[in-house]
Amino acid sequence: MNQTLLSEVQRLFERTYATVGVNLEECLIDGPRCKHLTKLAGTSARELNGLGRTFLRTADDRLYVGIYYSSWLIEQLERHDPRAGISDSNIRSLIMFVEEINHVLHAALQFKAGLRRIDSEDFTRNLELQGRVDTYMVLLLFVAFFRKTQKVSQTDRRWLRFHLFESQLPDAYRDANLRARYLETAELAGAYTHYLDTLNGATRLEEIRNFHALAYNDKRRYILALTNRLTK
Repeated sequence: MNQTLLSEVQRLFERTYATVGVNLEECLIDGPRCKHLTKLAGTSARELNGLGRTFLRTADDRLYVGIYYSSWLIEQLERHDPRAGISDSNIRSLIMFVEEINHVLHAALQFKAGLRRIDSEDFTRNLELQGRVDTYMVLLLFVAFFRKTQKVSQTDRRWLRFHLFESQLPDAYRDANLRARYLETAELAGAYTHYLDTLNGATRLEEIRNFHALAYNDKRRYILALTNRLTK
């Protein structure tokens, strides 16, 4: 089931941005491979969520990726298929599932665009910020699909925002850089998606495509400028 869900989410992101020319189902790795790559990634990587992980590596001017989902996460999505509705039973699992797909897709698009410093902090924060924004938009589509009016209520939005931007506590990380990374990207994504909520469908699509093309520091400055403008 989840491989089909993975393909559906990949197609959704590719319709929004661009195709990567790779079936991401072929990038799935198992538990032993995940443990091995985590060990190679260094101490701070061991603090990252073990339920879903993305691994990136460059060699010979090529980008190699791996997506790992724990058996528990897959089981939750099979037991509570989000295509039948999302609730407290599957929202966290769906967020992790979608974010890893998004990380790989945007890493591939940036690599195609000539960005090779995948080990840089800006590259990582860019993926994290974009992932939170795009996952919010995908979750809105899931919620709207099951509403008779196809409209998402403010209660729905507050519920989604809680799980995406508030329930993950950066203080849980011992590594100071990880804490700073997740705190900043969550705050920026929360502010930017508030702005996206004010736009109509066509305008929103153009906006997120333009936003995607920006480098991380440009995204950060853009969101801060938007926030200042909207609060005046």
